[in-house]
Amino acid sequence: MRKIKVGMVGCGFAAHLHVDSFKKVKGIEVEVVEVASRTRQSSELFAKKHNIPRHYTDYRYLLENKAIDIVDVCVPNYLHKKVCVDSAKAGKHIICEKPLTGYFGEDLSESVEFVGTSVPKSKMYKKAVENADEIVETAKMNKVKLAYAEDLVYAPPVQKAKRLIRVSQGTILDMRAEESHSGSHASYSRTWKLSGGGALLRLGSHPLGVVIHLKNYEGIIKDKSPIRVKSVTAETGNLTHLPSFVKEKRKWVVSEWKDVEDWAAVFLTFEDGTKATVFSNDITLGGVVNTVDIYLSNSIIKCNMASNNSCKVYAPAPDIFGDEYLTEKLETKAGWNFPSPDEDWMRGYPHEMQDFIESVCCDRNPISDGELGKQVVQAAYAAYLSAEQGRTVKL
Repeated sequence: MRKIKVGMVGCGFAAHLHVDSFKKVKGIEVEVVEVASRTRQSSELFAKKHNIPRHYTDYRYLLENKAIDIVDVCVPNYLHKKVCVDSAKAGKHIICEKPLTGYFGEDLSESVEFVGTSVPKSKMYKKAVENADEIVETAKMNKVKLAYAEDLVYAPPVQKAKRLIRVSQGTILDMRAEESHSGSHASYSRTWKLSGGGALLRLGSHPLGVVIHLKNYEGIIKDKSPIRVKSVTAETGNLTHLPSFVKEKRKWVVSEWKDVEDWAAVFLTFEDGTKATVFSNDITLGGVVNTVDIYLSNSIIKCNMASNNSCKVYAPAPDIFGDEYLTEKLETKAGWNFPSPDEDWMRGYPHEMQDFIESVCCDRNPISDGELGKQVVQAAYAAYLSAEQGRTVKL
């Protein structure tokens, strides 16, 4: 097979994960040939670290390069739509980080600082779905693949769960999924204008993507038709704004949220009447929670993408292990800890990139595609609408 050439847009946390995963693709040669970031320093450092030949401060240079097959979109959420649409029109296949898109006050005056508290969620819901539709339709019109980078769909525990679901032929009656931790340190995550939402969209996209994917999968293997979300009920909160928390002198969790929520609970009802509950928050200490529990009519499957006990360490002081990585979002290296031998593998990053590259080479749809990304956006913003209006929202 020919070499696949990739152009990266963005140099943040996700971009490093993606580049490392491209290096692990088997059977197909993948080369990241260009990277673009808003600042020259960022793109230059990223290119140097990963041996990328060229770097720019304008992603449009990547689109002009006919040799590039795939544009990998790892920019902040509010830029996803523009980069994806421009890439599709340039005939480039797309990998887009989660969430696919959202609402960012793009139709408001620049003077509106806090979009999250200025716009009715009904308007956000409509515009967010329109944005997702535009990305998906533009990709279809230009006949390019749109890969939605939901790594947990590819996580080995979830892949094993899918095989067990297929063999058991049981009905998925209920799912309970969560992603939570002590808060993002990315500055763009603080405001709705840049992130499109808080814990619900930024973290909840992962468990939402998994439960939606699994019900779609169940419907396809049984009746050749995906089972979609029918309605959504939700609540959100700003727990770090509570007076008792604000008074505390030392903050162990991120607390600089502006107009986005730090806690959310979402209840999904699918077309067949079955249920799923999704939790996401930025107030959980002790590392990342990444779980999905699947309750079938004839079995139970519990997946934990963050847990491992294959390696256990102890240190009386946090500096003993120096800069050696243990696990994501850990507050201290002191005491007993469980370092992850290969966290990226456990969460599905190499597996998703293998699928995305193969989908381009073999001219097939990726397992996690733009349609899943669109369903996640619709469910998330229906949840925001439900929380605001205190009612169930039908999709």
